[in-house]
Amino acid sequence: MRLAREGGDPAPARVAAAVRAEGAVLGDAEVLSLVRLLRADLSGAGPLDPLLSDPAITDILVNGPHEVWIDDGAGLRQAPGIRFPDDASLRRLAQRLAAQAGRRLDTAAPWVDARLPGGARLHAVLPPVAPEGVCLSLRLPRHSVFTLAELVASGTVPEPGARLLRAVVTSRSAFLISGGTGTGKTTLLSALLSLADPAERVVLVEDSAELRPDHPHVVRLQARPPNIEGSGEVGLHDLVRQALRMRPDRLVVGEVRGPEAVMLNHQQTPTLAP
Repeated sequence: MRLAREGGDPAPARVAAAVRAEGAVLGDAEVLSLVRLLRADLSGAGPLDPLLSDPAITDILVNGPHEVWIDDGAGLRQAPGIRFPDDASLRRLAQRLAAQAGRRLDTAAPWVDARLPGGARLHAVLPPVAPEGVCLSLRLPRHSVFTLAELVASGTVPEPGARLLRAVVTSRSAFLISGGTGTGKTTLLSALLSLADPAERVVLVEDSAELRPDHPHVVRLQARPPNIEGSGEVGLHDLVRQALRMRPDRLVVGEVRGPEAVMLNHQQTPTLAP
């Protein structure tokens, strides 16, 4: 629709005028319904809005305009009845979300990995890199913090394993948590950090702020991607160097993927990394 391309607030009077210009006639209720749809397309997340408001959903995966998958804790499944009108509307959403994160997404820069203002993690790829259509992934922050006791009660962690984990934290040993995407690494690490002595200073180094330990003394450092011009990047290895100068009793690195691994291997601060 022309209004979606032009942008701006789709007020009822403006929508009615656009409809008349196309030679169509709509009643008041139909105009208001169209206003809601346009506002979702221009300032919300379009067809994804109801999924974003569902507290159980942690991941939204869009493979082209007609295929939307979700993970609500029970594994991936297709979201019934959720689809985009066409490729152009999905592309507009991906580009608008990228712009909200201060990033560029176009033919010259056909992918983006960014954190949105609300905390969601955005990844999008445009054609021709994604030959079958725009691919959009949203990882949604969920603010529930589980204790280790709750993880045991739910059957996520067996009691013998919980005793071992408590001993590791109490002894201030360095350790690594590994596992596939969506397996609960961040949830487990947040629970373990909550067991740390309240007198300890915990410094978190993350690519995207996801850890939420229940601890009174937490300092957060977050990586920064390059800007549109390709400058200004602050990587995890830069932040690890800064964190080591901040007198951490425990240094926690959200993801170990590059030079920061070498730095962690050569220092003595108790380190935790999922």
